Amino acid sequence: MEKLYLLATLAGTRIAVEAGEVEAVVKLTEISPVPGMGAHVAGLSALRSRVLTVIDVAALVRGVASPQEQRGLAIIANISGHSYGLMVDTVSDICRVPEGELPLRGQIDAAWAPYARALIEHEGQPWLLVSLAGFIEGGALAQAA
Repeated sequence: MEKLYLLATLAGTRIAVEAGEVEAVVKLTEISPVPGMGAHVAGLSALRSRVLTVIDVAALVRGVASPQEQRGLAIIANISGHSYGLMVDTVSDICRVPEGELPLRGQIDAAWAPYARALIEHEGQPWLLVSLAGFIEGGALAQAA
């Protein structure tokens, strides 16, 4: 059975996420900062009467917060019973990939190595398959360190 994938760009890298992990993709209008949190926690936002923890995934991966004017587009996911908005640069498509997941090959940027699961190919382009939960678990480890 072919899986459905959401294709996006994040910190200038093409990523794919299994559609089953995605609740929605939204443009967040207001993000309230939370003092004392790591740079990867952009803040809190409201969506449909619930509070989202907004994660700046580019800051998590690259260590540099996204510019304020680029913040807002987020993939919404429920991870371990909590609602998160994971910020991305763009979302380009949702599609099936008949070839399925391919093993990682070649050199992966060290910043992406903890998050990369596999590759998929769509229209001749490779997309790094990541798990949204991996960003949350990785962020919690970064916070604890």
